[in-house]
Amino acid sequence: MNRRQLPWLPLFLWVLWLLLNNSASAGQLIVGGLLAFAIPAATGAMRPLRSQPRRVLTVFSLMARVAVDVVRSNIAVGRIVLGMAGHEVVSGFIRIQLDMRDPHGLAVLSCVLTATPGSVWTDLNADNILTIHVLDVQDEETWTRLIKDRYERPLMEIFE
Repeated sequence: MNRRQLPWLPLFLWVLWLLLNNSASAGQLIVGGLLAFAIPAATGAMRPLRSQPRRVLTVFSLMARVAVDVVRSNIAVGRIVLGMAGHEVVSGFIRIQLDMRDPHGLAVLSCVLTATPGSVWTDLNADNILTIHVLDVQDEETWTRLIKDRYERPLMEIFE
């Protein structure tokens, strides 16, 4: 466990324990405190790869961008489900060559794509080609540019 992380994770786990048990009795304080320090100590070796995110402003910018995209996608998917798309809906798979190699950045990208309605991360092969399923593929090039410019580029700034 990194020394900078030492007080924060156990403190978070301890407070979470107390909130979930809805009690601050002496027993819950003791058990929660013991678990809050024992769990990170016991599981620290299971996660040898550490993340070193940079560019905090880019993180906030990306979070705002993802929030807007999730709202837009919800509206678009709602229109499709209600039959108000205004065009023929064509679902399909899209393959995109990614430049990003950092496993933390790839994990965040997978969460973003899967959390955005209308798209699902399905595969990342050994050649770093991402396959996603899209509910409404109107233009593969637009999807490729969206993922590479709006998500991959900022994630590379943050993690690589």
